[in-house]
Amino acid sequence: MLASVRSIVRAIGTTVVPEATRLDDAEWSAIEETVAGALAARPAALQRQFLLFLRLVEWLPTLRYGRRFTRLDPPRRMRFLTSLQDAPLLLVRRGAWGLRTLLLMGYYGRPAAAREIGYRADPRGWDARRVDP
Repeated sequence: MLASVRSIVRAIGTTVVPEATRLDDAEWSAIEETVAGALAARPAALQRQFLLFLRLVEWLPTLRYGRRFTRLDPPRRMRFLTSLQDAPLLLVRRGAWGLRTLLLMGYYGRPAAAREIGYRADPRGWDARRVDP
């Protein structure tokens, strides 16, 4: 589902989570699978809107910076995404926050990221913390 917008997703992802610049293709594939899985549970119309929003994120910066999003430097990318999340139009703000949420879920949902930040959630709850070191 995300193959046609992979470069856009990765550019946004590295802007939202700068640590993502260290990821290899396999780790990015895992993020994309998580995002695609979350979107697969949504109506087809919402999936189309998501893809359209990604394409708008790619091309709208040409109006301000004369370059597509994927061609911007990191500070300009961040400024542009901040302008979207603070936009006067509710639909644009929702799109920006939804996109950000999906990418954070994809990044921090990886077992490697959980280990990096020391996240040790367990279905057994606090009992697991008493047993495991």
